Amino acid sequence: MSTHMDPVEKLKPNTRKPVYHLKYSRAIGCLMYAMTSTRLDITYAVGRLSRDDEIEQQFWMEISVLSSLKHKNLVSLVGFCDENDEKIIIIKFETNGCLGNSLSDSRLLTWVRRLEICVDLANALNYIHYDEPRDFSIIHRNIHSWSVLLNDNWQPKLSEFKLSMKIKASQRHLSFDTDNVWYTKGYTDPTYLETRSAHHKSDMYSFGIVMFELLCGRKSVIDDDQDNMYFALMAVAHYRDKKLNEIVDWDLWKQMDSPSFEIFVEIAYDCLNEERSQRPNIDDIVPRLEKALELARENTPSARLYDVIMIIIQGQITGDRGKRPVAGSKGRKPLAGSKG
Repeated sequence: MSTHMDPVEKLKPNTRKPVYHLKYSRAIGCLMYAMTSTRLDITYAVGRLSRDDEIEQQFWMEISVLSSLKHKNLVSLVGFCDENDEKIIIIKFETNGCLGNSLSDSRLLTWVRRLEICVDLANALNYIHYDEPRDFSIIHRNIHSWSVLLNDNWQPKLSEFKLSMKIKASQRHLSFDTDNVWYTKGYTDPTYLETRSAHHKSDMYSFGIVMFELLCGRKSVIDDDQDNMYFALMAVAHYRDKKLNEIVDWDLWKQMDSPSFEIFVEIAYDCLNEERSQRPNIDDIVPRLEKALELARENTPSARLYDVIMIIIQGQITGDRGKRPVAGSKGRKPLAGSKG
């Protein structure tokens, strides 16, 4: 679907319906409504941006990035409008909203599904960081559980490229000074905040936070909850003390197997390394995450069989994993660090 500029009049839908709100850093934009095309039977998310010079730059950056990239785990840009002082971006609406809205639901987001989300997100990051045919690379700078949308099959779509930086592919090992420091509380690389320099490994820190959110079934920051302001420090401390079982969601804990758990938490911990240079590159961790997913699937045969039986009974042989039942915990290996 080609990107284009539509007159404002064409962006006034006949049908509107409530949608999940997407959180944007420092209110650089807000989601207004969903618009359904009866001709195409597709629902779009329509976002109107506020009006100032910085937003102007971010508006065109998002359009530039999304119109030049195409990946199954990136949000799809449908069109945009820059007319009559209106700046509007239209993307394909994903029916399951933001990842941040579902973190605590271990029934819908099972351990295996969380691993699948991480693998897909890692592949999306690998694509924007390192895709070889392109002569440019992208530093996202705004990764958090609210910038990850979930489609009807619970597959993630990375969004919010307004703060991104386009750099030459040959310079992706370098850091880049920024005039303004934009941040999202609880997710932004501390080195970036301290030095005002952006780097691909700043994205890795944010990715590590999202991994720990998926592991613990909770958001990195909860309004009016002071303890959550230090979620990263808490996660690192519990990892070092081998007490992650104290902060991992209990229902998720019962689903986990030791091999996949250990690989997963090691990756998340490495991403939060205080020394930015010591954090892994995304292309290094993709195969490790894929291995963790493979092990998790191997250690849940009863859950997979139950899924198949329920799909047959319900007549839903559609491949829609969004309606799979909760995986049980029988036959699982005990987790390291468990209290028994």
